[in-house]
Amino acid sequence: MTRLSNQVAVVTGASSGIGKAIALGLAEQGATLCLVGRKLETLRAVADKAPTTGGRVLSYQTDLTQDEDIRMLAANLERDVGFVDILIHSAGFIELGRLEGAWIGNFDRHYRTNVRAPYALTQALLPTLRKRRGQIVFINSTTGLKARANVGQYAATKHALKAVADSLREEVNSDVRVLSVFLGQTATPMQAALHEAEGREYHAEKLMQPDDVASVVISALTLPRTAEVTEISMRPLAPPRSDVRVP
Repeated sequence: MTRLSNQVAVVTGASSGIGKAIALGLAEQGATLCLVGRKLETLRAVADKAPTTGGRVLSYQTDLTQDEDIRMLAANLERDVGFVDILIHSAGFIELGRLEGAWIGNFDRHYRTNVRAPYALTQALLPTLRKRRGQIVFINSTTGLKARANVGQYAATKHALKAVADSLREEVNSDVRVLSVFLGQTATPMQAALHEAEGREYHAEKLMQPDDVASVVISALTLPRTAEVTEISMRPLAPPRSDVRVP
């Protein structure tokens, strides 16, 4: 029997990159997958790649910045799977810009995507997670620990996400394990887009890989209940020189 058989895992940002890698890794361990993202066809493409190790794979087209979508997602999950054991927050948004010229509307989008959405979804699913003595993983960024130039909006929301996770851990530690994963540059579509926006050459092979992250996350999730990993920081073995290092 695989280590996560009979467990239900909800993964946001499951369409690509880190979320996709974690989802496929969870499937290998026998979990029933609930994939969450904006594009249903992309989620179904991920579902088609999931190994058949006993768990089901369901896809939910959801805009997590919309309260009604979160309410519908929670209701659909209760209808379709009945409970949730693992919640992975991997969806995110980034737009670079200096403070003096950055569009304030993007700050609102950063907040709604990177802070408010995981807060609201956690709130909606926390009753079932507590009953199941579940686990929550917040995929964060090392930029949330040390901000650099041109990423003030993004870094502020990632720092806020750390605060959400830290406070939640203190509130539910007797029932739920809460993990924050702080990532350096990872070979994802987001990272490729950032390189293109800055006119920099993109060498995915020099960066951390999504499967690297998935391996570490799943290792933490499958620890015996006598232990808890609260924070993990990861970066490429030989970090490339750059003024911007975000996952």
